[in-house]
Amino acid sequence: MIEWYKKVVFENYANFKGRARRSEYWYFALASSLICFALMIIGLIIGGILGDALTGVFVGYGLFLLYSLATLIPLLAVTVRRMHDIGKSGWYYFVSFIPLIGGIWALILLCTEGNYGPNQYGSDPKNNVEEINEIGKVELQ
Repeated sequence: MIEWYKKVVFENYANFKGRARRSEYWYFALASSLICFALMIIGLIIGGILGDALTGVFVGYGLFLLYSLATLIPLLAVTVRRMHDIGKSGWYYFVSFIPLIGGIWALILLCTEGNYGPNQYGSDPKNNVEEINEIGKVELQ
């Protein structure tokens, strides 16, 4: 999971070209959620130490906002590449802003398995043996 997160944040920080596998997107989303949760807990701990829960909430929320701003571009980039993997334009991300049905449709698109073989956005990331071997080496160490 950490390798996928590092790949999105450090290697493909603002890469809107190419394709992203489902695992790349969802592991990034999981790691980001865990980090946000941890930042809120840290804020509450700081509030407990200071004796003021409201200060802890503000500190936690401030840390959360800073993290969210720092990872906004990688989030958009991996989402666009995820849309490319299923053969859709990155602009399909804006479907999620349609009230009620948009979020559900975007979730379905993000969960859909990518196209087999190359498409107009690049080669199939599942066939990239180099990437799979690199991740396998890291996990085995």
